Amino acid sequence: MSEDAEPMVCATCGRLPEEESAARLTWARGREGDRVVWTCEECSRRHLRSIEGKLDSAWW
Repeated sequence: MSEDAEPMVCATCGRLPEEESAARLTWARGREGDRVVWTCEECSRRHLRSIEGKLDSAWW
């Protein structure tokens, strides 16, 4: 199954992008185990230090 088969959804707040092609430029993409997770630009800004410190999202 391709990573693109899953819809983009913010793993933190559940937000869906208005336009997926634009969101691919502004949202943060990460991996938790075997799954790809997306974080919207608002949550990315709010949790920037945790993301850069590679803390598990359960800690934020």
